[in-house]
Amino acid sequence: MVKKIILLTLIHILLTVQLPNNIFAQDGNESLRIDSEAAVLMDANTGSILYSKNRNTSLYPASLTKIATAIIAIEEGDLDDLVTVSENARNIEGTRVYLEIGEQVPLHKLVQGILISSGNDAAIAIAEHFDGSSAAFSNRMNEFIQNKVGLKNTTFRNPHGLYHLEQKTTAYDLATLTKYALKNDTFREIFGTSKLKWDGQGWDTTLYHHNQLVRNYDGATGGKTGYIVESGNTLITTAKRANTELIAVVLKAPSKEFAYEDTTKLLDFGFENFETTIIPKNTGYRNSKNETVYTTNNLYYTSKKGKPVNVEISKSNEILITSDEDANVLLQGEQLIKKEKNREDAVRNEKPKTLQLSNILGYLALAVVGILITIGLIFYKRKYTKTNKMC
Repeated sequence: MVKKIILLTLIHILLTVQLPNNIFAQDGNESLRIDSEAAVLMDANTGSILYSKNRNTSLYPASLTKIATAIIAIEEGDLDDLVTVSENARNIEGTRVYLEIGEQVPLHKLVQGILISSGNDAAIAIAEHFDGSSAAFSNRMNEFIQNKVGLKNTTFRNPHGLYHLEQKTTAYDLATLTKYALKNDTFREIFGTSKLKWDGQGWDTTLYHHNQLVRNYDGATGGKTGYIVESGNTLITTAKRANTELIAVVLKAPSKEFAYEDTTKLLDFGFENFETTIIPKNTGYRNSKNETVYTTNNLYYTSKKGKPVNVEISKSNEILITSDEDANVLLQGEQLIKKEKNREDAVRNEKPKTLQLSNILGYLALAVVGILITIGLIFYKRKYTKTNKMC
């Protein structure tokens, strides 16, 4: 009895407390040796944290910044716009795609330049196209990540990621930003482009994605690299196998080799130990009143492989899915609905339909045919009567 009361109390707490995501592995999971200063492995569909190390530690992102620049350009701009390259953009230091002063480049191509080849000149050109300067565009970036993405521990001071004392973020925030951006098909397509023919005014070449795992890791769907002295090596990589798509973030790796090694460890760990389950739209469950209630959208949850789960439907028809192993919340708060029991209910609740033009014409045709038949019968009757009289 006591165990039942404790279990019910836990379920009540889980239903009423809003958790930001599911955390399967706390900082410093002993099963993994990660040499980077901070790391996060996140399920791209559910936001579940499968591994973390110093996930809220404030660090420099370097060129991982460009993920924010890219998704803003895609969502808030017209990708067909022609952007004129300024002298300021042309002369920026660091990695470039070698834009020329006065060159006019489609916004879409500049986004390709920053995500595939990490062009700082392309990032400046985008910022100036939107707001006239990098500083003004940085204000847009901060408003975007706070209001649309919900980041709380990130500040941007430029669109490219070169050193600025106040330009800092966390591994968790970068994973969350990437999760948000992946919902956009255009971003996803460019993010995962392994190579691209580049025809520019000052540079004709083939761009190869700077993140080597995009080309070499099984199931890789995208990525971004970063490096400045202050940040060390930073890396984001996404990969998908079956229904499971993962986001791996590593910050301040001791070297490029360590960044790739840590990322590979994280992704392998995720795919070996976890899976994402999809509950299709219109899946039915029985509630406490023995009524069948249905999902209104596709629902996703992350669980450990081979571990059973528990499904509960609350009195208010909200779904709660927990793991059988450790009572971790996998999915909560999704509202289910009742459907009509049979066709009679559907007919009873059906709204009157507006007559379509085709229906009206059909009814008129029937009426005309009926009138013609009636007239024909009348004439026939008169003729028949007259003939009988003559006989």
